[in-house]
Amino acid sequence: MTAAVALPGRPAEMLERLKANPKLPLMLGGAALAAAIAVGVLWSRGPDYKVLYSNLSERDGGAVLQSLQQMNVPYKFAEGGGAVMVPAEKVHETRLRLASQGLPKSGTAGMELMDNQKFGISQFAEQVNYQRGLEGELARSIESIAAVQSARVHLAIPKPTLFVRERQKPTASIVLQLYPGRAIDEGQVAAISHLVSSSVPELTPKSISIVDQHGNLLSNTGNERMLDATQLKYVQALEQNYLKRIEAILTPIVGKDNVRAQVTADVDFSIVEHTDESYKPNQDPTRSAIRSQQTSESTQQGATPPGGVPGALSNQPPAAAAAPVTTPQTPRAGQAPGQAGAPAQAQAGQAAQGATTAASSGPSSNRRDSTVNYELDRSVRHVQQAPGGVRRLSVAVVVNYRQQADAKGKLVAEPLPPALLAQIQNLTKEAMGFSADRGDSINVVNSPFTAEREKAEPELPLWKQPDMIALGKTLAGYLLLALLALFAWFKVARPILRRYTTPPLPAPEPRDETEAVLLPPEEPANPEILRLAAKYESDLALVRDAAQRDPRLVASVIKNWISNDNR
Repeated sequence: MTAAVALPGRPAEMLERLKANPKLPLMLGGAALAAAIAVGVLWSRGPDYKVLYSNLSERDGGAVLQSLQQMNVPYKFAEGGGAVMVPAEKVHETRLRLASQGLPKSGTAGMELMDNQKFGISQFAEQVNYQRGLEGELARSIESIAAVQSARVHLAIPKPTLFVRERQKPTASIVLQLYPGRAIDEGQVAAISHLVSSSVPELTPKSISIVDQHGNLLSNTGNERMLDATQLKYVQALEQNYLKRIEAILTPIVGKDNVRAQVTADVDFSIVEHTDESYKPNQDPTRSAIRSQQTSESTQQGATPPGGVPGALSNQPPAAAAAPVTTPQTPRAGQAPGQAGAPAQAQAGQAAQGATTAASSGPSSNRRDSTVNYELDRSVRHVQQAPGGVRRLSVAVVVNYRQQADAKGKLVAEPLPPALLAQIQNLTKEAMGFSADRGDSINVVNSPFTAEREKAEPELPLWKQPDMIALGKTLAGYLLLALLALFAWFKVARPILRRYTTPPLPAPEPRDETEAVLLPPEEPANPEILRLAAKYESDLALVRDAAQRDPRLVASVIKNWISNDNR
């Protein structure tokens, strides 16, 4: 006990000694100042950290950090842990050394390559950085799809040229790394193609090739005749629609589960566009519209038409003119001008009349040409046929035999009458929209259905039924929990509660060693009783002493007593 009491006093004694030393505060202050100066110097000499890699995956990040530790290169993380930073003077060297080790394997750089462009960089280097950044951004966008683990995009962008004949279209290649156990459908492949084609000018989805990590070609480049998933779903939905309509109209007649039908649809997904221009003759010329009309007429009179035998005799010079020559007369003295000219006018009129008569009595020729252009009937038709039209339908219907009761009351399968089969065929044609011009076909067959008879299984006893077995397992589980709870109560919790709730034994009263056991005066002292009393007192003293020295031993003895009492 003395050593135990002295131990707590040692720190207090040392503290008092330190307080008594007057140089202690000065020493502590000097040490703190020196430490602050050392930290400031080291902080000022700290290297300038720059980004080594950003947006690394967890696997690549762990491999890069392990390599940096092996190369003794200090590193730290940017805010948020999105990038690994190393000293600025070791960025390029570290990248080369990590590249020799094949790290990082899936790290992609985006448009952040354009952030730190050097002054005086060449146009070629700038174009290369832009293409690398565009490829990285597209790869990140593709990796955001749930089924894609990583992606690599390769763009082949030709140089622009002013010559139209030398222009080339850009192309792209994409490699997808899918998560294990996942697949990508055709709709997602088409979405990736349109995403990349919309990001690069003049890039079409047909010029994009998409490959997975196993080398399977996912895009349908150069195979446009194949039906895509949307077209196949459309055909299936169309066939199911016809099938439901046929079964819905025949089920009330033949009964449920007595008709089976299958529909095959030939769907045309081609896009047809044609233009027709036809001309028809005019049926009624009197009602036709005139486009243009031209008339030419010529008349020749008084001239001798050429004739006779060709030769020198017929080639005679023309005859002399027949018109008379008149000389105007001068008026006499005392006559008016009009009176003097009257005889002259009369003579002139007579001469003209004679000339006209001579001309009319001579040969004459007339010619008249007329040209009329009418408008023709012309029709121009421009037709664009939408895809998805039905070319032909083929329907097969099987109807079960009708169940009829015979004279003994037993059900017998009998074929349907021909009139009812004809009605069923007509109803099926109306339901499917039968068209003979389209080439539709329908076949209705009446045949008995071969249904497998279910074997009558014997009834299981109550204790073998699955429900009773499940109930028994549940009750057994509850019973086991109850037994465990009772065991924990009687073997663990109850002894502990008795140990801590049993009142302590009363302290013995101090007695003198010379004190003797007093007996009632009316009874004489018995030596055997005195011996037993002394033994009891000694045993009680030993038990108390043992309880103070080793309480666990006493508790174990009491526990054994309690266990024996419970038994």
